[in-house]
Amino acid sequence: MKNGEYDEIGDDMKRIQEVIVVEGKTDTATLQQLFDVDTIETSGSGINEDILQQIETAAKTRGVIILTDPDYPGQQIRNKIIARVPNAKHAFVKKKDAIGKKKLGIAEARHEAIIEALENTVQFSDREDTLSWQEFLSLDIIGDHEKRDYLYHTYRLGHGNNKALFKRLNMIGVTKSDIEEKLKSYINK
Repeated sequence: MKNGEYDEIGDDMKRIQEVIVVEGKTDTATLQQLFDVDTIETSGSGINEDILQQIETAAKTRGVIILTDPDYPGQQIRNKIIARVPNAKHAFVKKKDAIGKKKLGIAEARHEAIIEALENTVQFSDREDTLSWQEFLSLDIIGDHEKRDYLYHTYRLGHGNNKALFKRLNMIGVTKSDIEEKLKSYINK
């Protein structure tokens, strides 16, 4: 695993060192088909103080990776955890890869998409902004959904609106020149 850490164990099963924070039991079951992994389940939007304390403890002892559904409630859960554990790692599965027959979520996601998300975790930082709002505006991303989605995908930041993209780019320390370089590939594709 590039960013998350795991060890090879028998039968090609990989052990993930960090504790994965998921929304529910079906998410845990799906992950356990792919990895030898420990999870903390938030009970969806029912996340409470006890669960947040469990996550804080796990972050201090083993590290945590947040893997919530790619929808609004999943983002709300992620935000609650970030407020308590700002050094958590984040794994994002794209919406298009997490659509089941009747539901959207990690349990419905393609296994390859989950593996890719866990191999490409990101960790946010509260350091000083590396990108100003004016610089962000000058990149002509506002109103260009394809360009915004390209940046979300390129930097593996999940999905969201312009404001969330701006915040997440700053949280991983991306500069205007970094984005301009990435956008050259987008324009030339």
